[in-house]
Amino acid sequence: MARPRAREAVAPAPRVRKRWPARRFLPSPRSVAVGFGLLAIGAGVYGAARETSAFAIGRVEVDGGSARVRAEVRRVVAPLRGTSLLALDGSALVRRVDTLPTVVTASYDRAFPHTLRIEITPEHRVAVVRQGAKAWLVSARGRVMAAVPHDAARSLPRIWIPRTTPVTIGGYLPANHAAAIARALALASRFPAHIALAQLRRDGLRFRLRDGLELRLGAPTDIRLKLAIARLAIRRLPAGTAYLDVSVPGRPVAGNNPQLSGRD
Repeated sequence: MARPRAREAVAPAPRVRKRWPARRFLPSPRSVAVGFGLLAIGAGVYGAARETSAFAIGRVEVDGGSARVRAEVRRVVAPLRGTSLLALDGSALVRRVDTLPTVVTASYDRAFPHTLRIEITPEHRVAVVRQGAKAWLVSARGRVMAAVPHDAARSLPRIWIPRTTPVTIGGYLPANHAAAIARALALASRFPAHIALAQLRRDGLRFRLRDGLELRLGAPTDIRLKLAIARLAIRRLPAGTAYLDVSVPGRPVAGNNPQLSGRD
């Protein structure tokens, strides 16, 4: 009996992809013309809007800071009223507001059709700088905010500076002295005792409290830690204590002689 012959495997025929002409995917000349036409119309409308009063600034809203600081911001941007929101130079606007000695940073937003919104981060005043009979408010960054009467803002600590130290409103105090004190006072803003006077001597930073106690902090570093220790130590001080020295946070020292310290 004859054996059946094995069938030979036949490979499938390769599929031929149909190639479309490249020009099938190119826009037609008419589509290109319409696109350029719409672009030209949009540019023309935008340019016309920049030159007309359709989006002129009529209202300025300021967020952040006190009422006085917000009024100062509105005053410096008042010349921009009538300017188109579309033509507004945002960088120039921010620089204009940042020049105010009471402002740290500023940002803006266009609220069409006629409102300009400005948000500011104000300077935080921490002390009054005294130089002879003159006085200025100073911020946490050591920036001179405004000239004030010497008896103004009695709740703020006083910082005395030499008569030769240059002081400019809007400028910054020397970083190695008054500015360092201002930064330390900013960290002490929540200290429970009232700070009447702040000094930076050769032996370090000192705060004079309203009740007469002298708080010695040494180098103007680790201020938060030193103040936390002082906050706890003050509760245990006996009456008549003249000074509390926390310049070495792990070993606070108190005494009755304001001229001497256990570490002098």
